[in-house]
Amino acid sequence: MSEDDHIAAEPDAAADPFALRDESGHVNAAWIERLRGHLHGTEVDDRAEIAAMIEPLHAADTGDVLEALESFERLELIRSLGDRFDYSVLTEVDESIRAELTDDLPNAEIARGLRGIDSDDAVTILEDLDDVDKNEILGRLPAFERLSLKRSLDYPEESAGRRMQTDFIAIPPFWDVGQTIDYLRAEKELPEEFYQIYVVDAAYHVIGIVALDRLLRSERPQKVDAIMNDVAHTVEAAMDQEAAAHVFERYDLVEVGVIDDSERLVGVLTIDDIVDIIHEEVSEDMRMLAGVGDEDISDTVFGALRSRVTWLVVNLVTAILASLVIGLFDATLEQMVALAVLMPIVASMGGNAGTQTMTVTVRALAMRELDSRKIRRLIIREMLVGVLNGGIFAVLIGLITAVRFANPGLGAVIAMAMVINMIAAGTAGILIPLGLDRLKIDPAIASSVFVTTITDVIGFFAFLGLASLWFGLF
Repeated sequence: MSEDDHIAAEPDAAADPFALRDESGHVNAAWIERLRGHLHGTEVDDRAEIAAMIEPLHAADTGDVLEALESFERLELIRSLGDRFDYSVLTEVDESIRAELTDDLPNAEIARGLRGIDSDDAVTILEDLDDVDKNEILGRLPAFERLSLKRSLDYPEESAGRRMQTDFIAIPPFWDVGQTIDYLRAEKELPEEFYQIYVVDAAYHVIGIVALDRLLRSERPQKVDAIMNDVAHTVEAAMDQEAAAHVFERYDLVEVGVIDDSERLVGVLTIDDIVDIIHEEVSEDMRMLAGVGDEDISDTVFGALRSRVTWLVVNLVTAILASLVIGLFDATLEQMVALAVLMPIVASMGGNAGTQTMTVTVRALAMRELDSRKIRRLIIREMLVGVLNGGIFAVLIGLITAVRFANPGLGAVIAMAMVINMIAAGTAGILIPLGLDRLKIDPAIASSVFVTTITDVIGFFAFLGLASLWFGLF
């Protein structure tokens, strides 16, 4: 059954209690229980039923099935399918599950499975293995595949070279359309899917590209160099994968060639690779902003603890710093308990305002949207927003405080502190990510901790300091 058949059948599948997915799009519990029944069975028919359930699925759907199973069931599923298991499925599961499965599977079996999948998927599976297992698996592969994968693995992590497919179609410029089409029909070792053909010289330097639609619409006698587009966008293999994704976004590409230090074509990045990269980068930034490292939902309790505890320790240190500021004004707090009630309002408003500015700035940095002119404009804008927000909320909280505590002076104090902290929040929210970026530190990693610390410290100091001055003088 083709993938298109599954897509067409999905609307009707929602009403079937034994369909793979339920109406919400999640893996159907009844379907999983049915599969479990066959996995725990001992009859020969059970293996046939398992294959009948799994083989029609897309790799991404099979990945969801693996994640829904228990650890021992995942391994049993792979063993039951044997040669029919598609190892590209391992690129569709959480990293912790993939590591668990590759630890449990024999290296010979992994090597067999890698022979039938795209090179970029094979690299994803190999890159997290220890060197001993990796070298043993590579040693079991045919020479050409082994050298191709080793070359990709030699590039830095999260680089275009690591994510590229090493299978591509390259032709000389003197061929005609007829020769090219005949070559595409006759050659058995071509990529299963491709979007354009690369025109190269004898040294494999890219001199142009031919889109498939342009090729198919041209007459057979036409020369390739007459129909090619000589503006061929490429990315360097050592380029960061996020930067490569920006090239895709800027030029609306569906495929781009990857070149080495000698500008020779060594691979391609396709749109499905870029979608995965964007998903990974966005997920990474979200986790970093929250201080949870590389945690996945499938991680164990201790795995989650390990990824979170570092930043919680940092947060504890910054909280102690804020508490020291409060301690400077303990005499003031003893004289007016209302200050303790109102302090969290100033701090939380500043923290939220700083987080808003920080999120906008981190996103702009990630999308490469900021140059020197835009940075200046953004700084001015955020400071003005801080002033206006501070004024609006100063009036609101000042009036509420004055009425609630029957103390206009206290209302004036919290109003002034609110203005100061909102300006500080806007300024910190933009300057801290910019400063970290200038220092070549990912601003998503630590911005939230520093911004929160600054808004807490300035908020408490401004509020309690103004209260001490105000009530000391008046």
